[in-house]
Amino acid sequence: MKKLLLFLFIIILSILVACTEDNKDTESNIRVTTTDTSSGDEVESGHARITISLYDGEQYLSELEVPIEDGTLLLDVMEENFYIETNDNETEITSIERMAESEEEKTNWTYTVNGETPSVTVDEYELSSGDKIIFDLKELK
Repeated sequence: MKKLLLFLFIIILSILVACTEDNKDTESNIRVTTTDTSSGDEVESGHARITISLYDGEQYLSELEVPIEDGTLLLDVMEENFYIETNDNETEITSIERMAESEEEKTNWTYTVNGETPSVTVDEYELSSGDKIIFDLKELK
């Protein structure tokens, strides 16, 4: 009886570990979902919604609705709410939540605000209440 219980315990534990590992990105240990979490719902007044995704939204890493004041710089909000790295000039984000751009894999981080690509870098973009920002790690073409 003890052997049977031990055998069942090992099987259940193995299943739990396998299920947990399937939902993680192995290199960065970040939970990844393939469900689109960025709804078309309005953003609460005085807030901005920031979505972090991979490969044109194939996977979503994170989404936060954060309180902001109009005119707050996007880079400052990113630094306060996510683990990021920037280039030497601090004008471009090169890594978000330990997911880095890669010359070898030909990927880079891009961002849109309210569905459009801004003409300024993240260190210059001034947020407005209700903004919907999407950072996406894309393959270069």
